[in-house]
Amino acid sequence: MTREPTSFHQTRFQPPAGSTEVILVRHGASAAFTPGEEFAMLDGQGDPPLAPDGLRQAELVGERLAGEPIDAIYVSTMQRTHQTAAPLASRVGLEPIVDADLREVALGDWEGGLLRQMAAQMHPTYLEMRAKGRWDVIPNAERTEDFAGRTTGAVARIAERHRDGLAVVVCHGGVIAAICAHATGGRPFSLGGADNGSISHLVITDEQWILRSFNDSSHLYPRISLRGGA
Repeated sequence: MTREPTSFHQTRFQPPAGSTEVILVRHGASAAFTPGEEFAMLDGQGDPPLAPDGLRQAELVGERLAGEPIDAIYVSTMQRTHQTAAPLASRVGLEPIVDADLREVALGDWEGGLLRQMAAQMHPTYLEMRAKGRWDVIPNAERTEDFAGRTTGAVARIAERHRDGLAVVVCHGGVIAAICAHATGGRPFSLGGADNGSISHLVITDEQWILRSFNDSSHLYPRISLRGGA
């Protein structure tokens, strides 16, 4: 006869059978924008390389994730994601897979680094974009719904390929915001601002997307700061 338990303890979350764990990594810090010196362009979008600090962040990401049972590493077409993924890929012996649908939002008239300047100057269009939570407030930028559709579609395909496994997706801040908003039902910009080199963790099942952590930067900084950074 089986005895009924007399006490019940809290248990640690376990991914359901058939689910996929997805680790979202924001690329390391990229080169600074200088007004009048537009970034190199790739398929109509700014494609800056990593800055020296971004290369350091990439190495720390590699150290942090090297012991995980990773099945695949995905990157966008942009060189900053390739450079960020390279140390981890070398450590685990995987060739990153390029998925063009993981690229950053197309910024229209503010491509090539201009968005950074407009944000720093608190341009009225930038403030309107933030208030409305819509990228397409920027002239000729990608429609917010189209951006969310292509990025969540890319992650859904990745999850389908790696059921009961773990995939690392090295991508962009806007992409992470769109995916995490989809997972939580939040507004499009509610989970923006992931740190460069940070890690966010999803569990994807047939029924739901579960956000387990967001903007984990403990591998980048020696202590916790509510303001970001060390």
